[in-house]
Amino acid sequence: MAGAPSAKKKQKKGDELSDLKILGQQLLTSRAHVNNLSHLLKFISVDSPPQFVLECLLSLQSFFTPLVPQLPASSSSEPPKTHPDPEFKYRTWLRSKFDDFMLRLTNVVVASECEDALREVVLDAIMEFVKVGHAGKFHSAIYHRLLDVLVHSTISSDDVLFDLLVAKYFNYIDVCYFTYISLGKLARTLEGKEDKSLCSDGKDGIQTQSSMELSVRKIHNLLSQMPSLEDSEKELNIWSASGVFPGKSNDKECVDLEDKQRKSQGAKNKVRSIEVLPHRSIWKKMKLKFTKAWISFLRLPLPLDVYKEVLVSLHQDVIPYLSNPIMLCDFLTRTYDIGNVVSVMALSSLFILMTQHGLEYPNFYDKLYALLEPSIFLAKHRAKFFQLLDACLKSSLLPAYMVAAFCKKLGRLALFVPPSGALVIVALVHNLLLRHPSISFLVHREGGTETTTETSEDNGIANQETSQDKAGIDYFNNEENNPKDANAMRSSLWEIESLRHHYCPAVSRFVLSMENDLAFRTRTPEIAIKDFCHGSYATIFNAEERPRVRQVPLAFYKATPTHLFSESDFEGWTFKPEAEESVNVIDGGETTVKSEKRKRTAR
Repeated sequence: MAGAPSAKKKQKKGDELSDLKILGQQLLTSRAHVNNLSHLLKFISVDSPPQFVLECLLSLQSFFTPLVPQLPASSSSEPPKTHPDPEFKYRTWLRSKFDDFMLRLTNVVVASECEDALREVVLDAIMEFVKVGHAGKFHSAIYHRLLDVLVHSTISSDDVLFDLLVAKYFNYIDVCYFTYISLGKLARTLEGKEDKSLCSDGKDGIQTQSSMELSVRKIHNLLSQMPSLEDSEKELNIWSASGVFPGKSNDKECVDLEDKQRKSQGAKNKVRSIEVLPHRSIWKKMKLKFTKAWISFLRLPLPLDVYKEVLVSLHQDVIPYLSNPIMLCDFLTRTYDIGNVVSVMALSSLFILMTQHGLEYPNFYDKLYALLEPSIFLAKHRAKFFQLLDACLKSSLLPAYMVAAFCKKLGRLALFVPPSGALVIVALVHNLLLRHPSISFLVHREGGTETTTETSEDNGIANQETSQDKAGIDYFNNEENNPKDANAMRSSLWEIESLRHHYCPAVSRFVLSMENDLAFRTRTPEIAIKDFCHGSYATIFNAEERPRVRQVPLAFYKATPTHLFSESDFEGWTFKPEAEESVNVIDGGETTVKSEKRKRTAR
């Protein structure tokens, strides 16, 4: 009796599924059964069984695919009640049903309880309508609606739907083009919502902030997985058959471009082939949309982990493809002013803007000097920071006080950092002393009177100032963040000298070799900082353990010594050793045997 109701329920489900197949066949065969459309749409829902959704999807997709290019642009443009054309009313009604169909599909595809197999089928159906839904061309409105629902949904940023979208469709250039457009619009919309959420308090404000953070993560996930523009320029795979880059075009927005190219077609929906823009022109259009999307995204309040991921890849994946990289100056300078590890990660991008795009940042070296802290030598991205630090201090136009302050700051840090950090510091100081001979007096300074030469900025006249420095006093102020006020010119590199007695042999040997190199300055090349940036306790230990000592020096005696010290070392002393006890174990028992030794007296 317990199994009867379940069997009856299964039979009822089977009957409904067979009924849906019949309704779908009737819809495809005759216009007289067009009212079946509303009944089939009801089953495109998350609450429906997957087999019901799949059956209705196949029927509705087959019904709408040939009709979509013939439908009005939007269901909102409804004709007046007295419109004489009943065919136009019919097509407007079909358009409203098609919009409802697309809305239901997008709700199903972003539902977390939806099965992955069904989700993939629904995504493919949506993209097929994107392909032919706009008079045979790319339907940007449907695609934007899909991304909008995806970004504002409750699914996580690492959901399988993102992998499906990236793996199957991001290799098409027109899909990437409209992805940049849509993500830029969504980022600007979130920016407006963020301003409103700042004025809201209580539970609603917290929910808005958490949902916005999730949306920001999704936008970053999509932007970071887009193929590079360099690859897009080489391989032009177009998803839409008619293309989106016609031969005669301008750089207007995509909507104006589509409206200008759209032409009515017959029921057979024959796709016409058109000429496509040259690769260079397509790349320029992609570059413009790429720039707008990233600039809009960087204006959003980024979570800390997303912030760091953006800074790590910004100089390689974003800046080379921006139409105007100077647009990032506000974002990077604001990030550089934060300090700590975040500023270190922003240094790469900021350095590119300064050296390649003419960005002027007056306080750059002051902020760089403030970043020299012991924690930098334990940071994850310290290798890149040390290389950039060495590159930033290569200019021969740097004033002597600036270079001297960096040398002293680094030397003071060498007393606190691990041995791997001390090796990097010695290499940096070595390069600075080679590049700037004006600070060579820091290597060795005698106590007493110091004469310094300074050039007046107004008249260019060199003025000599004499200052009396006391021996044994270091006038360098390590706590000062301004290199000009650190008094590095009145100090010396005694910290580097102290490293000659470092407990790590690698450090002491490196300091000794640096002294030899400075003695022959003209023949000494600079040290490659990248060779020392990745050092750690493990690398130093492995380097010391690797060489095998074949011969170990031992103490040599012509005759075997009978005692540790000679009698002449302790004149006047008498040594009377006591009887030594020896323990012998016999059959599990202990027997003590005392043996008297010969007494030895001093002469």
